[in-house]
Amino acid sequence: MASAMGGSGTESFSAKPIIVQSDRTIFVEVDHPRYAEARDRLMGFAELEKSPERIHIYRLTPLSLWSAAAGGLKADEIVTLLSDLSRYPVPLAVRKEIQDMVSRFGLLKLEREAGGALLLSSCDPLVIEEIRALKHLKDYFLPWDRQPFPEGTLGVRPEYRGQVKLALIKLGYPVDDLAGYHAGRPFPIALRSHLPDGRPFTLREYQNDAVAAFHAGGKASGGCGVVVLPCGAGKTIVGIGAMAAVGEECLVLATNITALRQWRRELLDKTHLRPEDIGEYSSEAKEIRPVTLTTYQILTHRRTRTEGFRHFQLVSEHSWGLIIYDEVHLLPAPVFRFTAEIQATRRLGLTATMVREDGKEDEVFSLIGPKKFDVPWRLLEGEGWIAEAGCVEIRTDLDDVLRREYATAGNREKFRIASENPRKIEIVKRLVDRHRGELILIIGQYVDQLRILQRELGAPLITGKTPNLQREHLYGAFRRGELTVLIVSKVGNFAIDLPDAGVAIQVSGTFGSRQEEAQRLGRILRPKRGGGSAVFYSIVSRNSREQHFAERRQRFLTEQGYEYEIRDEVAVPGDERRSSSSRSMA
Repeated sequence: MASAMGGSGTESFSAKPIIVQSDRTIFVEVDHPRYAEARDRLMGFAELEKSPERIHIYRLTPLSLWSAAAGGLKADEIVTLLSDLSRYPVPLAVRKEIQDMVSRFGLLKLEREAGGALLLSSCDPLVIEEIRALKHLKDYFLPWDRQPFPEGTLGVRPEYRGQVKLALIKLGYPVDDLAGYHAGRPFPIALRSHLPDGRPFTLREYQNDAVAAFHAGGKASGGCGVVVLPCGAGKTIVGIGAMAAVGEECLVLATNITALRQWRRELLDKTHLRPEDIGEYSSEAKEIRPVTLTTYQILTHRRTRTEGFRHFQLVSEHSWGLIIYDEVHLLPAPVFRFTAEIQATRRLGLTATMVREDGKEDEVFSLIGPKKFDVPWRLLEGEGWIAEAGCVEIRTDLDDVLRREYATAGNREKFRIASENPRKIEIVKRLVDRHRGELILIIGQYVDQLRILQRELGAPLITGKTPNLQREHLYGAFRRGELTVLIVSKVGNFAIDLPDAGVAIQVSGTFGSRQEEAQRLGRILRPKRGGGSAVFYSIVSRNSREQHFAERRQRFLTEQGYEYEIRDEVAVPGDERRSSSSRSMA
C-alpha cells in the first residue's frame, strides 16, 4: 500500500493525498501535508471505514451522499472536491454513481397543495408509477383511481407521512419533505443578553449558524433535521436557540432525569423563562407546561409487552410547535414509531455523532430529518470552544491463570475476561496518583469491576441504581471540586455537565461502540478555566478481543482528527522509563 500511495518521505508529498477506487472506496495518506484538509472535506460526504496507521479508508455510501445533498452539496461539487484531492483521475463509474445517488435526493418531493392534501410527486413520472405498483405501500396512499390530484402524483394519507418516507428510503428513494408543519401553541422565548451572574451572553457564531440551518427562516425546507456538535460545544444552547426561533410550545426528549435537570438549569440561566414555565414529565413528576422535559424511558414505558405505551399521549395529544430529541443517536426504536406519527411537528435532533450501532441512521434521516449542521471537532478545539484533548491507550497483559481461562472461553466471555482484567486496577491507581488534584472521571461497563475501584480508591460510585437525588448531589460536589475522583457506570456516557473534569479513565466499554467512545471523550471537552487541556485514557488487555473492539470504538474519533498514543502498562504518564508510539488507529 505504501508504494501505491507514493512511498514515504518527500516524494509522496509531491502528489495529492487520496486515491479514489472504482468500488467507491477512498484511500487517504495520513502523513501527507494535505491530510487534515482531505479529512475535513471527506467528512461532508463520505464515511470512514478503517483507519490503520498510514492509510485511512473512506467509502461513498448512499446515505452519506444523500446527507450531503440535503445539506445543499451538489454532485458536481463533490466530484470537483475529489478531483482536487485525488492523485489519479476519479473513475468514471464513481462519477456516475455520485451523480445518480445525489440526484435521488429531491427526485421525490412531498408537498402540501392549496387544499391541504399531501402530494408525493416526481420530475420522473415513471418513478411515481413504480411506487404506485408497490402493493405493500398501497394503504399509505389515497385511492388513486378516485383522486382529484394532478397526473403523476400520489395523495399521501397524513397519518402515514413518516411511514411513506421510511419505506421509500429503504427502496433507495429519499424523500425531500416540503409539506410544512402545523402551528403549535404560541409561546415566545426570549434569550438573555446577560446571565444571572452579570456575564454577557450571546450565541456563538457556529451556534447561530446551526439554528439558522435548522429553522431556515421558518420555511418548509427547514424545521426538521439533526445538528451534530461535539460534547461541550453547547448543543443544549442550540436547542434553546431553536426554541426562541420557533416561538411555540416545546417538548424536549432526553436520555435521563439528570439530563432533564441540566436542560432546566440551562433554560433558566440563558432565557427569561420562569420556573413555572418549565415542566418535568418523568417518574418523579407529571407536569405539562409550555416547555416540557421528558425522557425516552418514560415515553416507552409499558407494564407488559402487549400493553400500549401509557405516556404516548404526551406527544400525540398536545399541540407542540417543536420537539427536540437530545442525544438522537440513542433514540430508542419505539420512539421511531412515535416520530412517524408526528411528522407535521417541527423536529430537531441533537447529537455528537450520527453513528448508530443498530444501523438505523436512515430512519433518523427519514423521521427526524437529514443532517443540517456539522463542524469538525478539531476546528472548535482550535478556536478554543472545546478543550484540547489527548487520547492514550494503555495496554496490559492477562496473567497466566486468566490467559488459560481466556483461551477456552467463548467470544463473549473472552471480551468480559479481558475487560475485567484485575491488572487494570493498579494502572488506574497509578493514573489517579499521577493526576492528583485534578478532576478525574473513571468510567466502566461492569459494575463489579467499578465496585473494586470504589473500595481501592475510596471514591463514590454512580450506577443505574443510584437514586437521582444522590446522583445530583455527587455530580454537584464534583463540579464544585469537593470531590476530585468520581466513578460512573454507563450512566456517565451522556448528559453530564462536568465543566472542569480534565481526566477520564475508561476501564471497560461496550464492545465496538463508536458512539460510546465519542460520548466518553466528550465528558472532558468543556473548556477549562485557565484554558487547560484534557486527557482520555483507555485501558485495554493486549492481544485480546477487547483490543480488537477498542480499535473499532476509536474510529469515529479518528475521523475527527484525534490520535491515540499507545503506551505499555509500565509507561504511566510522566514515567521516564516509558516507550510509546502513536497511531490514528492500529
